[in-house]
Amino acid sequence: AEHPKFWLRRAGAWLQRNLLDEAPLPLDWPVEVNCLEAQAYCAWLAAQSGENVLLPTEAHWQALRNTVPGDQPTWNPAPGNINLEHHASSCPVDAFAQGEFNDIVGNVWQWTRTPIMPFKGFEVHPLYDDFSVPTFDGRHNLIKGGSWISTGNEALASARYAFRRHFFQHAGFRTIVEERGNEALTAGSRLYETDHLVTQYLEFHYFDSAGTAAPLGVPNFPRACVEATMPHVPADRRGRCLDIGCSVGRSALEFARHFSHVDAIDFSARFIQSGVRLQQGEEVFYEIPTEGELTVGRAVSLDRLGLAATADRVAFMQGDACNLRPLSTGYDLVFAGNLIDRLYDPTLFLDGIADRITPGGILAITSPYTWLEEYTPRAKWLGGRREHGEPLTTAQGLAGLLGGRFELLSSADIPFVIRETARKHQHTIAEMTVWRRRG
Repeated sequence: AEHPKFWLRRAGAWLQRNLLDEAPLPLDWPVEVNCLEAQAYCAWLAAQSGENVLLPTEAHWQALRNTVPGDQPTWNPAPGNINLEHHASSCPVDAFAQGEFNDIVGNVWQWTRTPIMPFKGFEVHPLYDDFSVPTFDGRHNLIKGGSWISTGNEALASARYAFRRHFFQHAGFRTIVEERGNEALTAGSRLYETDHLVTQYLEFHYFDSAGTAAPLGVPNFPRACVEATMPHVPADRRGRCLDIGCSVGRSALEFARHFSHVDAIDFSARFIQSGVRLQQGEEVFYEIPTEGELTVGRAVSLDRLGLAATADRVAFMQGDACNLRPLSTGYDLVFAGNLIDRLYDPTLFLDGIADRITPGGILAITSPYTWLEEYTPRAKWLGGRREHGEPLTTAQGLAGLLGGRFELLSSADIPFVIRETARKHQHTIAEMTVWRRRG
């Protein structure tokens, strides 16, 4: 690009497109660039000056911020162009002095060279589990200080927001000069996935990538499910597959060796992110506990599993099994692996699934039938309870729900093991039922 998209050339003059108007290019306003452009400027200035010019870290900015008294709830007025208290745009960089520096707070966000990572004690909030965690990947750099339009918690001194380095915001930068050896953490650094549930399922799905022996001698569960399902799918009916509740993606990637296209859907973006990274050719590193505070590192690669060649057939996406998109239809196979006893309304899911499967298509369900009220209201359990005083098993509940539009082809037990530590594992037996949609 020759110039930013919000610059305009008209009648031989440069204009800038702002929120409310187009104005002559204001050369005393802060630049608005992405992080890569800011880093490129630092590299250019370093080459010109011979000094080690860098973007500041989050800690550098925080040291500056500590010199500005007060915070958003107590400002009257705000000490800078922030909180929509002054302008509906940026303004000259010398308009708001804050001690020895200008614009420590407000005007535009300030890129740092710090990739966002959790502080010690970080916990996922159950009402928004996918807000922060997907950014803990080394690819999202922190922006600090807020902009003219930042209000609420965005204007707080403690605010931590991060974006991919090629993204644009109302964000500029300042530079610092440091001794050499303090350069930034780079995207090429080996970052280990540490989210406990994600690492547990990465190990569950991909333990064999590193040549690790099968835990307790139990074969890889996602692969075993695919191998048990495919004999029921005719060779001429292998166009589209839906893996609903795909978790970190192993079964979807295995199905991609047999189908032209696989939609892989999970409620959790944290899980899907791992599948996408593998699909893009990355080697994914994670840590699993051995005992106490001790851990061991693992690495997953689709090349080592022989899954890389067909990985591009998979489309990972976040979604709710009980509220699928209308476009999620026309499948020759729907695979619901260990899903139904974790849905808030499994009947709603099963009632609508036949319309998403082609006549003669296959529905494969696995589940250990572990019904818990923390996931599914008791009244919506498919089985594992008494109905009219008589015991109702989940197999009976499935037959009652699916029997009208599906024919049961087979049922079989498939064991699986989820590793907790080197000496503690969950050993479970799921039942797989395979159904064919009636014509």
